Amino acid sequence: METFADRKAGYLRTEQGLREQQRRMAEIRATTESDDELISVTVGGYGELVELRLDPRVFRTPDSTGLAQAITKTVHRAAELAHEEGFAIIADLFPAGVTPETADLRLGPVVHELDRRIAGGER
Repeated sequence: METFADRKAGYLRTEQGLREQQRRMAEIRATTESDDELISVTVGGYGELVELRLDPRVFRTPDSTGLAQAITKTVHRAAELAHEEGFAIIADLFPAGVTPETADLRLGPVVHELDRRIAGGER
């Protein structure tokens, strides 16, 4: 029969593994360019914009709507790359059949729940 101490030790091992996965996710950087190569974006492991570079030539044709759309499209492509890389890191945590398109890679809620269980000893 599993004791509270056994359960707590298991939670602690799981929490350490999840924190390591979070660290690896935080290190992800995905960079891509727009179709015309005038826009370059880098995003982090959760799709957050880390760097945006605009070639000065984007200003030769003043089209703020087009520029905004191109930036948005490029950021989305970089975020997809980061998501795929992140999924590869933590894929073994998901049940069979989960794909990069259906996976939520945010581990914070899981770690929070483990912290709660460790502190309170609840199942």
